[in-house]
Amino acid sequence: MAEDHSNEWYYCTKHHAVEPYQGCQAGDRLGPYASKEEAARALEKVDERNEAWDNDPRWNDED
Repeated sequence: MAEDHSNEWYYCTKHHAVEPYQGCQAGDRLGPYASKEEAARALEKVDERNEAWDNDPRWNDED
């Protein structure tokens, strides 16, 4: 039985666009996300996570 990917959305970093599961290859996209809107915010989410990690003392090795 095939897996259902109908509710998966991705952000393609090559085309800078939201796409369904049947889009570009995995190496060119971020996701899966539960909605088109969430996938559209993918780069914002990356920035938020990077900022959080940059300021997390558990990951601060600059001492």
